[in-house]
Amino acid sequence: MEKFTIPTKIIAGSDSLDVLQAFESQKVMFVCDPFLNGSDTLKMIESHLPSSAEVKVFADVKPNPPLTSITAGVKVYQEFDPSVIVTLGGGSAIDTAKAIRNFGEKISGKQLSCFVAIPTTSGTGSEVTNTAVVSDEENHAKFPIMDDHLIPDIAILYPQLVVSAPASVTAYSGMDVMTHSLESLVANDANLFTEALAEKAVDVIGNNLVDAYRNPTNLELRHIVHEAATAAGLAFNTAGLGITHSIAHQLGAQFHVPHGLACAMVLPHVVAFNAQDKKCEAKYAEAARKARLAGADSSDRMAVRELIRKLQAMMRQMKCPRTLAAFGIKPEDAKAACETIVKAARKDGTFPGNPIVPTDEQLAEIYQKVIE
Repeated sequence: MEKFTIPTKIIAGSDSLDVLQAFESQKVMFVCDPFLNGSDTLKMIESHLPSSAEVKVFADVKPNPPLTSITAGVKVYQEFDPSVIVTLGGGSAIDTAKAIRNFGEKISGKQLSCFVAIPTTSGTGSEVTNTAVVSDEENHAKFPIMDDHLIPDIAILYPQLVVSAPASVTAYSGMDVMTHSLESLVANDANLFTEALAEKAVDVIGNNLVDAYRNPTNLELRHIVHEAATAAGLAFNTAGLGITHSIAHQLGAQFHVPHGLACAMVLPHVVAFNAQDKKCEAKYAEAARKARLAGADSSDRMAVRELIRKLQAMMRQMKCPRTLAAFGIKPEDAKAACETIVKAARKDGTFPGNPIVPTDEQLAEIYQKVIE
């Protein structure tokens, strides 16, 4: 049986914030990045709420959401007793809000009437997915909370919010979209619907991300990249991911590499590894040819090589470190962590989605390629 559902209502465009006017007399808890607290951006978004709405802001959001932040947020949730959560920010803010909702509802025994996500980066797809990735800082581990109940009811794609993102965030989050697209394309639960979304996202990111990085105020570019991030999120929420993510999660947990950058480092090597399977090779090649990232007459093998070269070129063009050494991690420290990373990657929730089940030696070989 194949399944594909889109439970999230997706509202995109310059007037998309008007949907907030529906929350008459609601208690609205905002979960946002710290720099947004008290900002003109947050005030502008709050101004779209009806005057009868009561608002509480929780802004103790940190990258790779730690349990301490989530515990603090649940305390605020219990005290305020919201009927609506609006989360505003990057993947960390949205994942924090999902975790707060998860524990807050269980403790209170009451469910929210609406959960709204407004992404300020074009990357994680968390605004349409069932997963929150949480960090256990004491044990240097990441673990996912996965439940369809955590999927936001409404995603508001307001491209003006992305314009001010730092160049590195545009690059890293955009490469995260490319990773979601290429991983979901060949993942074990992929189907026609997810493949269509993934192929389109490969096209948009492959042909527009570098331009958006170079021209950050171009709203047309920002809009299409923003929508591609959500499309890729819809694809992987059904199809699954793979070992790019299972390894990248460990680079974040062990060395604090930003998630999108960690994915970008690992992705070319995983594409090459998965392309050993002829079915995967054909899928990668077809996506590359459709997106004009490979020549129309290229063989499957050549098209995959051209795709890998394109990924590496995009990283160079956007000044992304391509190895842990280039990021500032000592090679001896990275090598010493190999066994820990391989063991944790195998246990990661994204691991089962990979079309080829790698041995520990193969996982280690992929990891060692990103050391230096």
